Amino acid sequence: MALPLALQQGGSSASAGAADDHLVILSPHNETLRQELGEGFARYWKDRCGRSVYVDWRTPGGTSEIRMVLDAGFKAASETGRAGIGVDVLFGGGEPDFSSQAKRGRLVALEVFSGHPDWFGPGAPIEEIVCGERFFSADHVWVGTCMSQFGICYNPDVLKRLQLAAPTRWDDLGDPRYAGAIALADPTKSGAVARSFELLVQDQMQRALADPTLGRDAALALGWANGLRLIQRMAANARYFTDSSSKIPLDVGQGNAAAGMCIDFYGRSYAAELKTRDGTPRVVWRAPVGGTTLSADPVGVLQGAPSPKLAQAFVEFCLSEQGQTLWFGRPGSPGGPRDRALHRTPIRKDVYTSANLANSTMPEINPYAEQGNLTYQRELTGAAFNTLRQLVKVMCIDSHEEMKTAWRALIAAGMPADALAMFANVSQIPYASCSKGDVELDSSDPLRAEARAAALGAGFRANYRKAAAMARKYSP
Repeated sequence: MALPLALQQGGSSASAGAADDHLVILSPHNETLRQELGEGFARYWKDRCGRSVYVDWRTPGGTSEIRMVLDAGFKAASETGRAGIGVDVLFGGGEPDFSSQAKRGRLVALEVFSGHPDWFGPGAPIEEIVCGERFFSADHVWVGTCMSQFGICYNPDVLKRLQLAAPTRWDDLGDPRYAGAIALADPTKSGAVARSFELLVQDQMQRALADPTLGRDAALALGWANGLRLIQRMAANARYFTDSSSKIPLDVGQGNAAAGMCIDFYGRSYAAELKTRDGTPRVVWRAPVGGTTLSADPVGVLQGAPSPKLAQAFVEFCLSEQGQTLWFGRPGSPGGPRDRALHRTPIRKDVYTSANLANSTMPEINPYAEQGNLTYQRELTGAAFNTLRQLVKVMCIDSHEEMKTAWRALIAAGMPADALAMFANVSQIPYASCSKGDVELDSSDPLRAEARAAALGAGFRANYRKAAAMARKYSP
């Protein structure tokens, strides 16, 4: 009953009543992207078939909300004997989200792999694995359409006022001089945000593994703990945890925060829009050294799609040169968007030609040529993805007031070692028990998962209170 309410509608291209065809897409993408991709596909379909299409976008929220909509919809479909949920395409999110839906049998094989085999594979425009990240599924039920990087956005003027150098690594955001000036998002509301926290932890784990004095088990345990402690320090510096990751670069650009975690296209979009009178950007986006990868933003066709032929054509359009140049073209340029730039990096290597780059909003960008990216090792944290996002919630968000109080006391006392150790005590969630996912936090039983979260949260709040009391003893 809630499904029609959750699937907020928003169309593009031809009007619903006048269109020859109707395509329903479930997506977390923003309005600008929906408009440009919807209108681009309408032109593509008209040129190909001579038919008009109404693209009906359904946008219930972020990937977490979309997951709930899919779960509810397919459960209802199973109970009533229907083939699908009235939606053709799932578009946007992250590889973990699409892999999860594929395991549930909710995605169908994509015809683009058999129709254009030269687009995929070693040395082809779209390779299967890049930087350790999967760009299409082995069973060909989803494929990336563009790439994303998770990084840091900052305001140069605010950093100058705080006498801070521009951040280059995730570690920099844990500097206590950022107290009250960091903007973060809730990883339980966004798969993209959750992935950025996972990559932060992977960075610490891979650095520990590179230490020749540590055995593998010791390095993994230390890297995991160091990653969680860095998240604690960043969270203690945070002004807030927002449900909307796009709020972060906006607040940074307006001077309400010095820096924050931000996906690349949000950072680039606000950098283009928010400038000083002399044209200097108020927002700068940077990929943290060794702390991010090239992640695919996928598309897939849902089981029981009302218009399967149209859905398959949409996937093909997204991967065609016509669809790919929309991602990074200048508005009004040949092959570019009509009204507003999308500031996204196409997934096809062969689109990064000198001609296309000359018409791009980022002519100097070629992610395939960049150095210093992290090579994602799925075996380190992949199974702990959901556990990690829940840990950020109970360790930092639910306990944020106690955490900030302790952090202020630690700063005032000069960071005494014993109080800092109590603040950073993550012994109740060691890597040994979390590497494959915490059984309780990941339980399908919500009461069981909530009980575990409550117990962990109580433990962290107690640690923060103790740390604050210990730090106050050192204060004058």
